[in-house]
Amino acid sequence: MTEALDDAAIDWLAGRARVVRGSPASAEFAAEAASAEALVVRTYTIVDDALLDRLPAIRVVARAGVGLDNIDVAACRRRGIEVVHTPDANTQAVVEYVLCLFCDALRPRLFLDRPLAKDAWDDVREEVVGAWQMDELVLGILGMGRIGRRVAQVAGAIGFHCIYHDLLEVPESSRHGAEPVGLEQLFADSDVVTVHVDGRASNRGLVGPALLAHLRDDAVLINTSRGFVIDDAALAAWLGTRPAAQVILDVHDPEPFTHGHPLLGMANAHLAPHLASRTLTAMANMSWVVKDVAAVLEGKPPRFPAPPA
Repeated sequence: MTEALDDAAIDWLAGRARVVRGSPASAEFAAEAASAEALVVRTYTIVDDALLDRLPAIRVVARAGVGLDNIDVAACRRRGIEVVHTPDANTQAVVEYVLCLFCDALRPRLFLDRPLAKDAWDDVREEVVGAWQMDELVLGILGMGRIGRRVAQVAGAIGFHCIYHDLLEVPESSRHGAEPVGLEQLFADSDVVTVHVDGRASNRGLVGPALLAHLRDDAVLINTSRGFVIDDAALAAWLGTRPAAQVILDVHDPEPFTHGHPLLGMANAHLAPHLASRTLTAMANMSWVVKDVAAVLEGKPPRFPAPPA
């Protein structure tokens, strides 16, 4: 186990297997690698051929999370290793977080730490005013998987007019009123764009100069999917000439980002440290990937195997 899991899940697994904790660089990992039969990771352990070469007895690799970007599923499958994950463990947490980001971008708030004179009170109320209500705006959802669909449901209930783009056909019954549009139209017609695409290689740099050129000068762009989807340099160039626009990024490439990040210091760029799934409930849900670890070790089919690579 290379990264932290919920204690209850660890205890449950420890009743069925010997659990060793340690990063791939640790002495604990090195001591047990040759005999380990399962590997449990979260976000920052890269499971590739080089790591798998150190784990000749591995039968299952488990990602306590949704995306499999840090796991070379094809390499695992070539070696006969099962890969399991928790595809719906953090949907509610991420959608709640996205809703909070909508409010951050569109509904300015101020809390007082002292009483104010009437003139100052009136000045504050004059300054802190939202330019728009959500029921006046178009929300563009890039990616209509589990999270994108739930965002459409919640945002539609608030009053957004929702449009979406996805590579796959989404049944009308699962759209929650959102309308399908082309990729460029999504960027051109949206007041707010929220990104929820998967980790496939073709999504690297997807939001670059060509798509950004279609955004309105006062648009809001939110990314809680994968950092590599955004061309940060192109985004900084676009944002620098549009002071009314806003960007909120929860994911980055790399993580953590460095001093050279082109968006650092820009007043209308807000960079969060990958917090969307950080609720105790979601982290516990993701940790229960250990049930599929035990299933594979016992020769049973897992409930949530990774999709084909």
